[in-house]
Amino acid sequence: MSTRIETLNPATTTGKSKELFDAVQNKLGFIPNLIKVFGNSPTTLQSYLSLGELTASGNFSNKFREQLALAIAEENDCNYCLSAHTAIGKMNGLSDEQTVQNRQGLATDAKTEAALQFAQQVTRKRGQVSSEEISAFKNAGYTDSDVLEVILNVVANTLTNYVNHIAETEIDFPLVESGKFAVTQ
Repeated sequence: MSTRIETLNPATTTGKSKELFDAVQNKLGFIPNLIKVFGNSPTTLQSYLSLGELTASGNFSNKFREQLALAIAEENDCNYCLSAHTAIGKMNGLSDEQTVQNRQGLATDAKTEAALQFAQQVTRKRGQVSSEEISAFKNAGYTDSDVLEVILNVVANTLTNYVNHIAETEIDFPLVESGKFAVTQ
């Protein structure tokens, strides 16, 4: 499943990873391949799951966090995450057209678009954004708290993007490829 880091089999996994796999299975109804890769390090898997819980408890809705994830995954060229967040985005109300727009840092409303572009700038520039870029984000209606939560979302998503790049995780969602923006039906 992964050619560089083992994709664990939940049926034979034991210990803390098994406990975390069971929790994911109970929550999602299945265990994505990314989780099976993360299971090689229970600490890293727990950190990933904790980051997910923390971002979910913040200022942003599930739908908006999916939009951010799409923009970040596109910026990081992560096909696994583009595929996963396209599927999850649809479950959170994103249309095919919105998904394609969001990946490009675009949205139908200016406030969301400002956030997607800011997240991509933070990702692309590894946090070295200008005062003007921060001001543009805030002028769109966001707060200092929102700046920090965008950074949290960038960190959480970049973690998964990098793990997938390094592990070459087998995609277990309908395939979406970076740089290809056709709307599928």
